[in-house]
Amino acid sequence: MTTAPKSRRARSESGDEPSSASVPPGVRAIKKYPNRRLYDTQTSSYITLADVKDMVMACENFAVVDAKTGDDLTRSILLQIILEEETGGVPMFSTQALAQIIRFYGHTMQGMMGNYLEKNIQSFIDLQAKLTENSMVNLPNPMQSFMTSYMEQSTQMFTQMQEQMTKQAESLMGNLGNFPGTRK
Repeated sequence: MTTAPKSRRARSESGDEPSSASVPPGVRAIKKYPNRRLYDTQTSSYITLADVKDMVMACENFAVVDAKTGDDLTRSILLQIILEEETGGVPMFSTQALAQIIRFYGHTMQGMMGNYLEKNIQSFIDLQAKLTENSMVNLPNPMQSFMTSYMEQSTQMFTQMQEQMTKQAESLMGNLGNFPGTRK
C-alpha cells in the first residue's frame, strides 16, 4: 500500500520538508522519497523515470531533490536515465569511450574534459539546428556543410583546450623553479 506524501503543513511541522532554497523559483520540483518513488510537486502525482526523460526531451527546467534532506539528486536521476538508455537498444557510447571517460575522473584535466565535452555537445546541437534550418532552404548537400562546420568548431575547441593545458603546464613548471633546491 502506498501512501501519499504528507501535507505541506504536516511535513513542515515534522521537519521532513526540504528547505525552499533547495529548488530555485520557477524550477519544477521533483521529490525523491526513500522508497525510490518520484513525486512531481507541480502535478501532485508520482512519476517514473520515463516521465522525467519526457521532461528532459521537452527541455523543461526541473530539479530532483531528496524529500527528506533537500539534497539535489538531479544528476543522479539523469545518470539513471542514461544507464537505461545505454543498456536498452543501441548504446551511444562504446566500451572504450566509457573507459576513457572513467580515466579522466581524478585526473588534473577532469574539469577541462567535462567543459570540452559540454561545449562540443552544445556545438553539435547548434549545428544540428542549423542543418534542420538549412534543409528547409534546400541547400546543396547540407550534410557535408554540417559536418564541415562541426569539425571546424570541434577543432577550435580542442585547440583552445590544448592552449589551456600548455598554459597550466608552463605555470606548473614555473612554480617548480621557485622551490628551494631546484635550478632555474
